[in-house]
Amino acid sequence: MDRRDCRGAAPATWEGPAYPGHGDWSMLGAGGCGAMAVHVDATPVRFDVAIPGELLARLTWRNRRGQTRGLKYVVEGRPESSVSLQGFYRLTPEAACELAEVVGSSAP
Repeated sequence: MDRRDCRGAAPATWEGPAYPGHGDWSMLGAGGCGAMAVHVDATPVRFDVAIPGELLARLTWRNRRGQTRGLKYVVEGRPESSVSLQGFYRLTPEAACELAEVVGSSAP
């Protein structure tokens, strides 16, 4: 995408702001305010199914480097922080199957 007028002039040096006038939105990169959402076929987000606390403790994720980790900050079956959900991780096949059972047994 081309640089639009709303973003001002390109920075003169590497120290200058990449997208002046767009502060919090600068993380969108070169497209800036002209960025578009990318659609991916996936399981829809649902807010009508409660995930059992004991399942939260068993869920595991794997990153691109193959490192596996669980969900942190789960106390008495309840998440106290969403910090460990930030980032780009994929559920392990085992965890995905367990989660699919819970979500699949509760049809909308």
